[in-house]
Amino acid sequence: MKSSNAQYQFKHSYMLMLTTLAILVLSCKGEIIPNINNEPPAASKTYTLTPDSNGHLNVDNSKKFYKPGDVLLLQGNFTAVYFTNLSGSASAPITIKNPTGHITTIGNPGWNGGSWAEALSFTNCHYLKIGSDENKGKFLINGSTQRGNPAYFDLILRNRTDNIEIRHITITGGGTGIWAKTDPVKADQATWYPNTMMENLSIHHVEISGTHNEAMYIGHTATYWDLTANLSFYDDPSKFVAGHEYVQPIKWRNVKIYNNYVHDIGADGIQTSAIDGLEVYNNEVTNWAKQHNPSHNGGILIGGRTTNTNTHDNYVHDGWGELLQFYGSGENGAKHIINNNLFRDNQEGNDGLSLRGTDNAVIQITNNTVAKTGGNCIRVSGYRGMTAPQVANNNALLQPRNNGTPMYPNAYIYTEGGAVVIEGNGNESNTKLTTVSAAEVDTNNFYQPQSGSPLGSCGFRKNGW
Repeated sequence: MKSSNAQYQFKHSYMLMLTTLAILVLSCKGEIIPNINNEPPAASKTYTLTPDSNGHLNVDNSKKFYKPGDVLLLQGNFTAVYFTNLSGSASAPITIKNPTGHITTIGNPGWNGGSWAEALSFTNCHYLKIGSDENKGKFLINGSTQRGNPAYFDLILRNRTDNIEIRHITITGGGTGIWAKTDPVKADQATWYPNTMMENLSIHHVEISGTHNEAMYIGHTATYWDLTANLSFYDDPSKFVAGHEYVQPIKWRNVKIYNNYVHDIGADGIQTSAIDGLEVYNNEVTNWAKQHNPSHNGGILIGGRTTNTNTHDNYVHDGWGELLQFYGSGENGAKHIINNNLFRDNQEGNDGLSLRGTDNAVIQITNNTVAKTGGNCIRVSGYRGMTAPQVANNNALLQPRNNGTPMYPNAYIYTEGGAVVIEGNGNESNTKLTTVSAAEVDTNNFYQPQSGSPLGSCGFRKNGW
């Protein structure tokens, strides 16, 4: 009887369990019931990748062999590395770096035309960390040094590649150092604004030198794209060609560019455009615009279609072109800040800060030192639609128009095209001096005020340099 009773109790308990499960399934109809036997995700793996006999590495991850969290070690000397369809995840990015204790070099200094015109290329890739963990001398990109180098790209992000961290890399030579944008494609509406956005890009602890074009070209500069001709279009829509189809290129959202050293550059230093949420800080830019091309001469360029930007704690000095250029937009109440930067020493008639925004953009221009400019310290233009009052407080504006043009009071802040600037009063007043020596600053220590300096609280203060 005991055995029979035990069997009865077992069967009864088993039937109750099945009934309970059935009730749970019925009550959760249309919902996903968790699998209580879920296995943990596979552990990330480390792979060592080497070049072929030509120095090339071409990885298409369409079949998802490499998975989120994996580490790809580039070992050796590569002439070109191409990644396509390589994706990690927000919580587990794929890391591409040098092996511990080894130096990875990528690029072809001898390239002078033809295929393999990029050193390190990413197409339709997402959630990646690229570069050394902590030493920019261990991950090197060496671009073309030949006459054809304007057409060579050192590091390129294309076709909606996003959620990328670029860190601890040294880039030399080539045409463009870092190029990150997506051209619109007629058959792919996801490349048209505002259908999608490219999310999250950070570039930090990178040194770029010797490029023929821009050190960084981040975001699409074209206001419109002619899908019929497959060309950029910069004019007003009133000049669209009849019968052609036009769209705007997609934008980046949340871009941070910081702690980089950019020097000896042919065109713009750090050029940005078409970004919502941009922070540029703690960068040093020097000796840019070596081509002396007035159309490509910004040390830092906050370009068209940028919104909600913050440019702070940068050091831009000793170059030919304008120290900072601003073309940002005031659409949808966007905010812009230029705060606590040191801008000094440029040449010929080039201005220090050249501000030419659109859509009534408003900039808070505060606590900057602008010194020894070829033209005006700050030029504000309303010709492109930036006629709302700008705010300028606590700036140290020193020794403008060094190229020999007459020194009038408006050389410190020059307005044109209906532009208006509201300057601070009292403790927020700008300090304007005809010479740097009158400011009593230490020119060997980031223009920091010395004891008794008339700058008071005005101007740049060294913070982390």
